Formats: sequence, structure tokens, C-alpha cells
Amino acid sequence: VDEHILKVVRNLRRFAVPELAHEFPLCSRLMSEFDRHEVLYLAGLFHDIAKGRGGDHSLLGKADARRFCREHGLSAEDVELVVWLVESHLMMSATAQKQDLTDPEVIDAFAARVGNERRLISLYLLTVADIRGTSPKVWNAWKAKLLEDLFRITRRRLGGDAHSLESSMQQRQDAAKAKLLLYAIKEDASEKLWSQLDTAYFLRHDADEIAWHTRLLNYRAEAAEPVVKARLSPAGEGLQVMIYVRDQKDLFARICSFFERIGYSIAEAKIYTTRHGYALDSFQIMDPGNKQPHYRDLIGYIEYELAQRLATQAPLEPPAQGRVSRLLKHFPITPEVTITPDERGQFKVLSVIAGDRPGLLSRVARCLVEFHVNLNTAKINTLGDRAEDVFLVNGDALNDPKAVVRFESELIRQLQN
Repeated sequence: VDEHILKVVRNLRRFAVPELAHEFPLCSRLMSEFDRHEVLYLAGLFHDIAKGRGGDHSLLGKADARRFCREHGLSAEDVELVVWLVESHLMMSATAQKQDLTDPEVIDAFAARVGNERRLISLYLLTVADIRGTSPKVWNAWKAKLLEDLFRITRRRLGGDAHSLESSMQQRQDAAKAKLLLYAIKEDASEKLWSQLDTAYFLRHDADEIAWHTRLLNYRAEAAEPVVKARLSPAGEGLQVMIYVRDQKDLFARICSFFERIGYSIAEAKIYTTRHGYALDSFQIMDPGNKQPHYRDLIGYIEYELAQRLATQAPLEPPAQGRVSRLLKHFPITPEVTITPDERGQFKVLSVIAGDRPGLLSRVARCLVEFHVNLNTAKINTLGDRAEDVFLVNGDALNDPKAVVRFESELIRQLQN
């Protein structure tokens, strides 16, 4: 913990060094405009100081930070900021990695908890420094994009930019049409596909994704064969894969199995079903080893092989049985499964904590199929050897307390095998 704390403070300090501004340009610019850097350094020193004492380390560390800051004569405003940062240092990463950032209610709730722009900037800087100081495996371009998106959206919201659902959807549609014109695609070309999409689709995908999907599907909205397309991820790392096929009950399990077989992990999955019964799913996949593959060959392989597997609907392969890390072998993580209602009461939030291992996501997907649970969104968060995955799900089985207990028990059993 001490080593991690010093790394976090070092990362914060690097944001303040002009010669290192190329590493994280946004963080460096925010740091240069931030008054009294010592506030951030103190928050970095105290954010994990109470780990290992038992109890909530954020609350225990908050008391230590308050006492230290008062004894050393900080102003009341700075004391409260340091204390708030220590207490809330996990809030931004949890929101970005586990919740739906396209949901206005999620952003409203996060903005209300942050309260003002100075808190938002300081929390963003501390969060980036904290995640980067945990392990080289934990930080990647996808997490960087999620945090930056949450920061920018919340900053606009705190500045009074509160769009309604209708205006937000219209803005995305207009921006997508503008992008389509760059490919010489007429405005009315989108009508056939868009007539099969509802408000949820346009709110869960940004303008770039909508334009990409429309460009590829506007002339094959009724495609008889699966359509699989991949591209370099806009996040700057990994690939983004789009799958368009007539809906199948075990589709998610098949896709997870395929990506596991080629050695790629899923960072995020957006699952959507059109009005006329097609699955339009988007996956962000990453190479866990951070190798630099030949993406052109890989894209061609994914587009052909995955489409063939979905077309033939062969029996599901057993989950991958790869090597478990040495650390996980000696210090196993007991699986935890929780199911809670979402904020609107429309879906259930399935949270899974387990040791990261090959085949983990396939095991979850198989349980969803077995209990007829529908997947809406998946957010996959890996912290070293620890997986903390969140799924937005629904289904009749989740409304029956006895069925929920059976589902949880089976899922835990699968994760322990």
C-alpha cells in the first residue's frame, strides 16, 4: 500500500511537470490551471492510508486526513476538499466502469454528488493517478476514454448544460447524418434501419457508433446472413466489433467463447435488439498482453470466422481452460454475486466479483442462457487478477426469489470450478 501511495503522488506530480505534458495532455492542462497542488498531493497520500485496519478505508482515512490538515493550518475550504477526495476517491472509477454513461440519470446523480467543478477536476486527476499507480495491467486506453467521457459530460452538466432525452437523441442523429455525408451516403439512406431502432439505441451509442452502424447496415437491414465488422477502436487501443444477426438465445455466450479462443478480453458489450428481431451488438475487445498485433489480418479473421460460427450455430464449446495466474492460485478470490434493482426499476444489476481467469465470461453467459436471463449491457472491469463485472439484465426468473437464489448458487458454482 505504501508503494502504491507513493506512485500515486508521483503520478500527480508528473501532471505538473511541463516537459511531461505529452503523456496525459488533458491532465497536464487541468493541473496547470489548478490552484494549490498540495491539496491533491495530500489527497494522494491519505486516499489508501487506512487499508488493512479493518472497516471502510475511505472513512477511516477521511478522519486521518481531516486531523492532519487541521493540525497543519490548511484553510477550511482545502481541508474539506482533501477530506472529500479521500472519502470519494473510488466514486469516479466505479461510475465510469460500472454504470451506463449514456443514461442522463446516472450523470445527474454523479454531478449531484460531485457538486462543483473544482471537486470534479481534482477527483478526475486523483482517479487517473490512482488507477495508473495500481498496476501496469490495470490502466489502458479504454479506461482512459471512459473517465474522460465522464469528466467532460459532468463538467458540461455542472455548467448548466442539461439536455432532455429528446434533444440529446436529436443531436446524436444529426451528428451521425453529418458523418454519413462524408461517405457520400444520403440522409434518407438511414431511414430503413433507423425505423427499427428506438430511443434506447440512440441514447446508448454515440454519434460515431451510430454513423458506423448505419454506414454498414443501411442497405442490409433485413440481412439473411450474419454481418460482422471490426475496426480499430476510437479509444486508441484494441478493436471495436459490431455484430448484426437474427437474435439467438445463446448469442452472447457464442461471442464470448469466440473472443476467449483467440485470446482477447471483452472490455464492454452493448447488447441491443431491434424492433424486427435482430441483435445489433457492439463489443470493445482488448489484448490482455498489450501486444501489437497485425490488426489488418486480425480484423479480417474476426469478420469471417465469427460470421461463419454464428451462421452455422454449432453447439457451444466448453469454456476455455487456460492457466490461472500464480498469484490467484495461492491467494484465490472467493466469488461474489449480487443482484439489485436498477435506479428505474426496469432492469436488475448483476454484479460479479471473482478471480480473473480464462473462460470466466463464458461461464457467466452460459448461466444467463440456462436461466433465460436477457442481457442488456455488460461492463467488464479487470483489476490485475480480480474481475469486477457488471451486467444489466432482466427476465422472469429474476422476479422469483427462489429462482434468483438458484441462479446465484449456480453462477457461484460455475465461477469456482
